[in-house]
Amino acid sequence: MAGSTIESPSSSGPTSEAAPEGPAGRMPHRQILEAMTGLMLSMFVAMLSATVVSNALPRILHDLRGGQSAYTWVVTATLLTTTASTPLWGKLADLVSKKLLMQVAIVIFIAGSVVAGLSQSVGTLIACRAVQGIGAGGIMAMTQVIMAAMVSPRERGRYSGYLGATFAVATIAGPLIGGVIVDTSWLGWRWCFYVGVPFAAVALLVLQKTLHLPTVRRTLKVDYLGAALITGGVSVLLVWVSLVGQQFAWGSATTAACIGTGLALLVLAAVVELRVSEPIIPLKLFRERTVTLATTAGLFVGVAMYGATIFLSQYFQIARGESPTASGLRTMPMILGLAVASLVVGRLVSVTGRWKRYLMAGSLTATVGFGLLGTIDSRTSFTLIAVYMALVGIGLGMTMQNLVLSVQNTVPPRQLGAATATVSFFRSLGGAVGVSALGAVLAHRVSHLVITGLAHIGVPASQLGGSATNIPNVDTLPPPVAAVVQQAYGDGIGLLFLVATPLMLLAVIAISFIREVPLRKQSGTELSTALETGGAPGEASAAPVAQVGTPR
Repeated sequence: MAGSTIESPSSSGPTSEAAPEGPAGRMPHRQILEAMTGLMLSMFVAMLSATVVSNALPRILHDLRGGQSAYTWVVTATLLTTTASTPLWGKLADLVSKKLLMQVAIVIFIAGSVVAGLSQSVGTLIACRAVQGIGAGGIMAMTQVIMAAMVSPRERGRYSGYLGATFAVATIAGPLIGGVIVDTSWLGWRWCFYVGVPFAAVALLVLQKTLHLPTVRRTLKVDYLGAALITGGVSVLLVWVSLVGQQFAWGSATTAACIGTGLALLVLAAVVELRVSEPIIPLKLFRERTVTLATTAGLFVGVAMYGATIFLSQYFQIARGESPTASGLRTMPMILGLAVASLVVGRLVSVTGRWKRYLMAGSLTATVGFGLLGTIDSRTSFTLIAVYMALVGIGLGMTMQNLVLSVQNTVPPRQLGAATATVSFFRSLGGAVGVSALGAVLAHRVSHLVITGLAHIGVPASQLGGSATNIPNVDTLPPPVAAVVQQAYGDGIGLLFLVATPLMLLAVIAISFIREVPLRKQSGTELSTALETGGAPGEASAAPVAQVGTPR
């Protein structure tokens, strides 16, 4: 048997950590806001951990004597464990206490952060970043799952807007905080890892006091074999995507081995998932058209969003000669657009109960923004770039939360965790693939443009102090060479947005086929309470619960 049993006292109905106020487990607005404080703090530190080291990595790796390969792995380790662990967290949320899982994720994150700050070697740092990724993945997944348990789909938009704004603030603050920490002599780069610990500890205490969700106690099975196969298959493929084109060639035997092993593990995982009673990723979910289309759209959004926007800092620092801090400030139009769109559209969804129009408008707006960013080069006016970035931010702000909402509104309450994590998993998977694939495109394009440009002005490539594919310090180059490098990066990064545009268009096509179902007026907790006690969902439900799988 692929699973093992979690023993829980059986009962005729749900027990509660602290009985929520209101009918049938409904939480009042004030109690939701109190719990949201802890959730937003948790999400803030999870996002901060991903962005705060971006400006500090050169200094960190210099002190720890790490090279370019270590640079890649310090970033990739977190991305790998976050992506691979997401479906595990989501499934566990359907089996045991959501509050306990969130607290465990925060503790794992704190432990990884503290030891990362104490690292004396690159290997230790990479391992700790992997642990951070597991904790951060749990925080991100559980935040969405807990939201679904507390708040009905109809009301969720207004609260999701707060999470979107938190996401934007952490994205802005991370690089700026990291730059200040590294440049402050009495702090040093180790505080890039310590800085999130106090916030995480406060979030842990706030959630202990304010988050009160009913816990339905069942005898359930955890599919450890399926979890191991999924994690192994995804990890092998992500390691391949992260290293191909750098450590080995696309057509090499190593590539064939990685792809073959990864796919074989995932095929075995699918076989196991179809046979066990409590699969990590219930494949029956994909019988529901909305789940299939939303995860497909999320995959393409992830490729476009992470794969293209992550290179904006290189555009501003290399193609435009900005400092790391100034580079972070230059991206504010996109981040502010995302934050404002999340808040405004969240309110509109709650008021109207309609969501597909915003999904369509958001994905189309982001596609237009990516297409316009595809026209930039090293001399494009920043005013135009700001407008283009704002369009991308507004589009993504309208799209990301509503993709999750469309799935949560479709599945039965006992599968909210797995379904929510599945959407997040495919978006993260798309991001991992996008970063690596578009990074390879950029390296090839920049190398070609630099070599061609230097030959045109009669300067050998050795003037760069190394390979044409290395990331140069423009300030140390002779002016004619610096101009060639800046133009190469400007044109090369513009190409990435052109590549991302048809991927976003594929997301638009997938979204157009999603069938809009009126948002339910009951939270996951209310529906679970009604089903577990044998009662009817009640008049509060604006739409029937989709029958995916067998309700418990």
